[in-house]
Amino acid sequence: MPLNRHLSKGREIARTAGDHASDMVAPLSVIGRGLRHHAGWAKERWDATPKDRRGPTLFLTASMLVGVYLLPHGLLFALIALMASAAWAGRTPKAPPAPPAPDVADVKLGALYAALTPYLCGPEEANPLYHYEGSYKSAFSSWEFDDEGRLSRLELGYPAYFTDTEPAARARIEQVVQGKAGRAREYRFDWDEESNRLRITALAPLPTDIVAQRFVAAPGEIVLGFTDEDGTARTIPVTQGGAITQQPPVVWRTGPRSAEPHLLAFGATGYGTSSLIRSIALQALPYGDLVVIDGAGTGEHACLVNRPGVHTVETSLRGALAALEWAAQETDRRLAALNAARHAGTAPPEDATRPLWLLLDHPTELSELAHAEGRPDPQDLLELPLRHGRAARVTVVIADAVEAGDRITPTVRATTRARVVLGPTGPEESRAALGAPLDIAPAAHAPVGRGYARIGNGTPVRLQVPATVDPLDDEAPAPLRDAVIALLPHRDTRTEAAADLPLRPEHPPVAPPAESAPQAHLVDLAKGEPMIRSRPIS
Repeated sequence: MPLNRHLSKGREIARTAGDHASDMVAPLSVIGRGLRHHAGWAKERWDATPKDRRGPTLFLTASMLVGVYLLPHGLLFALIALMASAAWAGRTPKAPPAPPAPDVADVKLGALYAALTPYLCGPEEANPLYHYEGSYKSAFSSWEFDDEGRLSRLELGYPAYFTDTEPAARARIEQVVQGKAGRAREYRFDWDEESNRLRITALAPLPTDIVAQRFVAAPGEIVLGFTDEDGTARTIPVTQGGAITQQPPVVWRTGPRSAEPHLLAFGATGYGTSSLIRSIALQALPYGDLVVIDGAGTGEHACLVNRPGVHTVETSLRGALAALEWAAQETDRRLAALNAARHAGTAPPEDATRPLWLLLDHPTELSELAHAEGRPDPQDLLELPLRHGRAARVTVVIADAVEAGDRITPTVRATTRARVVLGPTGPEESRAALGAPLDIAPAAHAPVGRGYARIGNGTPVRLQVPATVDPLDDEAPAPLRDAVIALLPHRDTRTEAAADLPLRPEHPPVAPPAESAPQAHLVDLAKGEPMIRSRPIS
């Protein structure tokens, strides 16, 4: 007999013996599972019984066992009943197979396809990409989901007749996609008009734990905040969570060679426009002088009062008009001094080249008050610093509410080419604030300081402003207040430690006006006592 026949016959015998053995052992295994079930039930009942009732329970159980023992054939009947109940409890009926879990792509992409169909379907198209009985696989070419089952990337096609060049049509599609994919995240929409493709990418959240600190930047460079890695080709070291990390900054370059010498920032209420002003002030103080106008009058910038390099902090209309009139005359004086030095071939005086910053927080509040009292609009006094500030080393920063955008004068809008918008805003508001359509759909709920920035003619990028709280606000966290206090210029050694800042003269140098400069009426900014009373920072 061949060897393979012996092997096959041996396998059949072994298989048959195994089947018989399993048939013989199956009842024992069923009874064993039932006994384990009974033992577990008894243990649970014993654990659930209060301690004061365990004694009577044991006595009653022992009495029952003695009664069963004394009955004729009691032990046999008790054993048969136990085995029967164990066999019943240990049975394992075959459970029906669980239905397979639905595919995440089929559920979510199917819902998105159905939501886009009313906007992208064509009734007269022969082979439409979107129709009410179609499948998402005909229009969606690629997609990705994250570990939590949320849509992270999607590429889809749309008909050629769709008006993808109209902002309103794009906004409708972006709103539908964000509603189906989740409004808690930001999405970037890349419209490829040539090939009728739309690429959607879910953006990772920006870090919110970067506090105010000395940033690695050249004089004249202001770090507005931080953005995505693809938003800039530069990274700087920052202290984040007690460690040094590399983060990509949004850098605004100022000075005589800057193409965007002035900044205009809009923001929703409570989303950090005043923090942005404070952050810029702390970065500009080591190298320049400041004039601060607090149009809202809330005292958000009282920490800058009487600081070295801060000429004045005004909250009233009268003080703001006087400060801005002085700034206009100072701009004129600087221009005359620089022209005289240029014609004479000498170095310009130091007081004409030291940067001067005009920081205005909510100036439209003062504009309305000026119109009501029949006084000049503070925004009109900014025309000379805005138009000639780059040559005179004067930089203007204006921050206001989004709702006040229509009250900003055309001169201010035309001369401020660096733009920032903070907080959740609509497509039209973002376009009006930044001067260009935003290809990112904002999240429904954004943290404080989150927004977008556009420098000149560049592409808008995401922005997270460093946490720069008011150090006089008792409700702000102590570590954030200490970080701002450490950056403020030294004022009094009895109440504050000296900050590590470049040396500056106690008073800014003043040069006599040039002979060719016209004699202008000088405005005296000196006051008997400051408009904002400051208190020592503990």
